[in-house]
Amino acid sequence: MCGIVGLFLKDPSLEPQLGSLLTDMLITMTDRGPDSAGIAIYSEDDANISKLTVQSETPDQAFATLEDDLSTALGTPVSLRRKDTHAVIEIPRGQLAPARAALAAITPEVRIMSSGDTVEIYKEVGLPKDVAARFDLRSMAGTHGIGHTRMATESLVTTMGAHPFNTGPDQCLVHNGSLSNHNRLRRKLQREGIHIETENDTEVGAAYITWRMQNGATLGEALDSALHDLDGFFTFVVGTKDGFGVVRDPIACKPAVMAETDQYVAFGSEYRALVNLPGIDQARVWEPEPATVYFWSHADTSTPTEKAA
Repeated sequence: MCGIVGLFLKDPSLEPQLGSLLTDMLITMTDRGPDSAGIAIYSEDDANISKLTVQSETPDQAFATLEDDLSTALGTPVSLRRKDTHAVIEIPRGQLAPARAALAAITPEVRIMSSGDTVEIYKEVGLPKDVAARFDLRSMAGTHGIGHTRMATESLVTTMGAHPFNTGPDQCLVHNGSLSNHNRLRRKLQREGIHIETENDTEVGAAYITWRMQNGATLGEALDSALHDLDGFFTFVVGTKDGFGVVRDPIACKPAVMAETDQYVAFGSEYRALVNLPGIDQARVWEPEPATVYFWSHADTSTPTEKAA
């Protein structure tokens, strides 16, 4: 029984409030998942930089010289902005792969939470309100974001086991449910060259979406394929660089509710996660249908819905 929230902004005037709105939504879901919490925030794209969000159990030591060490290794300046146990490293666009390799050589104990051009992921063990306060999530601006409060069932309560899971550039996923074929699918995806770090079933779901999109599928097509290839109970909310998608398995036993106005699209495991959003009393509110893909994109302001075959 985990809690999921998501917010996709159509109205740019709300972007300074994204972190605050998502934080309130996440805290409301605390009783659905008090073990750990995390949020992915997507910000405006800067054509000159990419970002790695990293985490360390010993940040004072791990981050002390990392900016200089990574700049030297890459032969180009990078910047490091620390937030508690996490740090966001901004690197020149096109240097993500070399930066990841250099980071592993310089300080292998530092773990990558997210990689991409616009996404930053912050997650830790603890109550959502405490996690949000540690990273000052309320102050963050952005275009869209997703969050998760976890009640562990499939793996240990650890930072790496917390959601969201980032398995491809600017792509991440949160999940409520349990996948029954994740071990077999993990082996298949690893043979296909997809990097998977944990034993968590949700990371396999995220990696599956990454694999499908790397092979040419759109987000909507990847989510539609998941309905055929993933076994178990699941509600997924996925973030991409410019998009936001939702899908529930054909039985749809995990709770979910959505709301849409001219300003935003919102998702919550329960309606109470949405009650403080601006204009919610005027929103179109509905329960996502089973085996139905919903997705929105800043590149396309329409709201297409695809029925599974």
